[in-house]
Amino acid sequence: MEEALKIQSLVIYPIKSCRGISVPQATVTHTGFQWDRYWLVVNYKGRAYTQRVEPKLALVESELPKEAFLEDWEPTKDSFLVVRAPGMSPLKIPLTKPSSVAEGVSMWEWSGSAFDEGEEAAKWFSDYLGKQSRLVRFNKDTETRPSPPEFAAGYSTTFADMFPFLVASQASLDQLNTLLPEPVPINRFRPNILVDNCDPFGEDLWDEIKINDLVFQGVRLCSRCKVPTVNQETGVMGAAEPTETLMKFRSDNVLMPDKKPRGKVFFGKEMVWNWNLTNTEGKGKKTIKVGDTISVLRKIPSRAEAAV
Repeated sequence: MEEALKIQSLVIYPIKSCRGISVPQATVTHTGFQWDRYWLVVNYKGRAYTQRVEPKLALVESELPKEAFLEDWEPTKDSFLVVRAPGMSPLKIPLTKPSSVAEGVSMWEWSGSAFDEGEEAAKWFSDYLGKQSRLVRFNKDTETRPSPPEFAAGYSTTFADMFPFLVASQASLDQLNTLLPEPVPINRFRPNILVDNCDPFGEDLWDEIKINDLVFQGVRLCSRCKVPTVNQETGVMGAAEPTETLMKFRSDNVLMPDKKPRGKVFFGKEMVWNWNLTNTEGKGKKTIKVGDTISVLRKIPSRAEAAV
C-alpha cells in the first residue's frame, strides 16, 4: 500500500529574498501564508531587491515570535520581527502597524504604496548591502497585488513572485540530486510546502489538492530564474548548477516539445488557496501543520498543460 502524501516541512519567508523560517504550522490566508513575503527591501527608487541582483540577501535571517504562527494571534507593542546578518547588530522591527508610508514602491509589474519601516531599518539594510536601501511592509488594507489573471483570475499575493504558494516534493529534489555533480538542499528552490511520499515531480500534475478542509488549486509549474544557483549558506551565486542539469530534463523544450522553446526550466508547482471550495463559511481552522495528510482531488493529463 502506498504511503499517504504528507507535509514534510513548511517554510515562511517574512522578507522577500531573505532566509526562510521553518515552522511547525502556518496559517493560510488569501494572499499566502500569514507573514510570508510581507516585507521587501527596496532601492532608492523604491524598486525591489531580490537575490537575482543581491545574493547576499540569502544570509539575512528573520525571527518572529513563536505565537505569530497561531491562527488568531495579534501583535502587541512588545512584538518584533528580529533581523540578523553576518557582521551586523540585530535589527528589531515592531510588528504593530507603522505610521509612515512609502509611495512608488514597485516589484515586477506592480507598483503602489507600502508601509515604511523607518530610518533605523533603512540604515541597517543600506550598510549591509553597501547601497541606499529601505525596508517596506505590504499594506493589505489599501493595496492589492493581483496574480496574473490569465493563470489565476481573482487571486492576489503580497511580495511573492507571482502566486501565493509554492509546493515542491522531496522526491523531485532527490531525483535532481542523483544527476547533479554536487547535491543541493531544498532551500535553493524556496518552497512554502515540501511534500513527502510523492513520486518524483508528481506535483507537476496536481490540479487540486486538499489539506484538512482547505483546497489548493494548481496554477502552473514554477519556471526558475537565477536564484537556485545562489548558495543559501554563503550568499554566493554559482555559474550554472542546478539550472544546467534541470535544462536537460525539466526545460520547456523537453516538457512542451510542441511549443516554441523559451529557455525556461521548471521546479515546483505554483498554487492558490481556492477559498470558494472551502466549506468553512469564514469559520473553521485555516492552519496546516507539518505531518498533515495531502489528498490529490484532481490531476491534469500532462506536464505540457501544467507548464504553460
